[in-house]
Amino acid sequence: MNHVFERDVPMTMRDGVTLRADVWRPAEGTAPTLLLRTPYGKQATLFGGGPNNPIPSLLSFLHAGYAVVFQDVRGAFASEGDFVPKRDDIDDGRDTAAWILEQEWSDGTFGTYGASYTGMPQWALATTSTPGLKAIAPSVAAANWHSGLWYSEGGALSLSLLTSWTATMYAVAEQRALERGETSDTAALQRLVAVAVAQREANEATPVADLALRGRGRWADDWLAHPDLDDYWRAQDWSRSMSSVLVPALSSTGWYDVKVHAQVADFVRLRTHGGSPEAREQSRLVIGPWDHVNLTGSYPDRYFGPFLTADLSVSHVEFFDQHLRGRTPPAPAPRVRIFVMGIDQWRDETDWPLPDTRYTDYHLTSGGAANTRDGDGSLQLDPPATEGSDGFRYDPRDPVPTAGGSLLPALPGLVGPVDQKVVDGRDDVLCFTGPVLTEPVEVTGFVELKVFVSASTVDTDLTAKLVDVFPDGRAINLCDGVLRLRYRNSLAEPELMTPGEVYEVTVKMSVTSNVFLPGHRIRLDVSGSNFPRYDRNSNTGGVISSEALDDMVAVDTTVHHGGARPSRLVLPVVER
Repeated sequence: MNHVFERDVPMTMRDGVTLRADVWRPAEGTAPTLLLRTPYGKQATLFGGGPNNPIPSLLSFLHAGYAVVFQDVRGAFASEGDFVPKRDDIDDGRDTAAWILEQEWSDGTFGTYGASYTGMPQWALATTSTPGLKAIAPSVAAANWHSGLWYSEGGALSLSLLTSWTATMYAVAEQRALERGETSDTAALQRLVAVAVAQREANEATPVADLALRGRGRWADDWLAHPDLDDYWRAQDWSRSMSSVLVPALSSTGWYDVKVHAQVADFVRLRTHGGSPEAREQSRLVIGPWDHVNLTGSYPDRYFGPFLTADLSVSHVEFFDQHLRGRTPPAPAPRVRIFVMGIDQWRDETDWPLPDTRYTDYHLTSGGAANTRDGDGSLQLDPPATEGSDGFRYDPRDPVPTAGGSLLPALPGLVGPVDQKVVDGRDDVLCFTGPVLTEPVEVTGFVELKVFVSASTVDTDLTAKLVDVFPDGRAINLCDGVLRLRYRNSLAEPELMTPGEVYEVTVKMSVTSNVFLPGHRIRLDVSGSNFPRYDRNSNTGGVISSEALDDMVAVDTTVHHGGARPSRLVLPVVER
């Protein structure tokens, strides 16, 4: 099919604001359309997509005979208005969809695709029964905006993400205002650029609410003002509307993506509560050994194989061909396709969770000195009869630094699989290590730590990390989580602790798939911080984002185990 390319095509929204898009339309006849709405600039190279990119190749869609529309969302680059994350995505998306269907080259159907933020407009449309929409394909994107992104599942602020993303988006807005003569204040832009470039230094600054990323004082202030899961966040949580989604979704993500836990949960909700048989039965999930931007499977401390080059283009074209054109794929696509780490192989599955999952308790025990990798903490299948405990002191002035995991920005040494030797020698890290394995143990699914804990203050954090200890001594992180203990019972209704009182709590540790091979050991690391992946808890029980470092206090945290307090790591074990 030959295409005609049109740049900056104007589209008028219901309130009179004009958004602009680049359009590739058929030179003759009609075609189904694929829509990508972005705040990052429709001409950005990233969104050309292709191998090792979370977005498929534009050329793959054009060669397959689709019309393609790249639109700058409201307030971004060539489009008019003010950019406020998510606020206008439903109305603007529906108006854009109506514009597409009115074009003489449209065959009356369209789908959506895109990664990261560009997944948000997709969920916005999918929850509103938009005419003509037949399928969506969000990559590294989740419908939950609170505990799927800006805050953890346990209520801690995603500090490094907020600092980097907000500074970047505010800087773009300031540059736009300068170019249009709406402001002459170049100092604000310079501050924001400094934050975006020197993110490590910016993360160290306190109070968090006083960071230079305030810019012109917009939405980031609201996010910090609402640390609890309240009505502000519920109004923008589209994961609560899966029963309204009538179209199937192709969800692609990575085990080390910042949104993986929420995106997998979205898939499960759509499978069980989707609003149509197509949404429930035809949705697909793909998870590779990737982070948010790197789909090579290559990291300094872990390499997942020479044949891992990822190109999502083929699976996307087949998915859209099936649902927009009614074409039967050459071979039935698997409902779930996952990369199993450890054995470093792709595997097709019938559903998620894997039907043969057996949740297994690995009990914490020690002789009272589990501190560091050389301590006496251990994991065992049998519940220990003897009660014991291990303690550590968390000082906000010296937090445990982030060493790998699912986060942004994707800086080397911070993101993905990282040898934990950079942190597991600290006295404020408890290590509970299982015996050397003689048989492989596969762990695929959501991981949790159920633990009995007490603290000397009214609030603190508890972090938990699943680690694969290699025979050569490397200790590679797989997944992790954090619980802000004021949210131990509810993200919506915080409750401070009584110092010294023992509480049973659950730390959600996200999701993974890994085979612990013979000769390896399963390890759990427990501490009180993971900085700057998450903000440091001040331990005072106050509003953390408004507190300076001098306001913060150290805390003594105790992990209790054995006997009547059976602290345990719960692993989704799969036996094949």
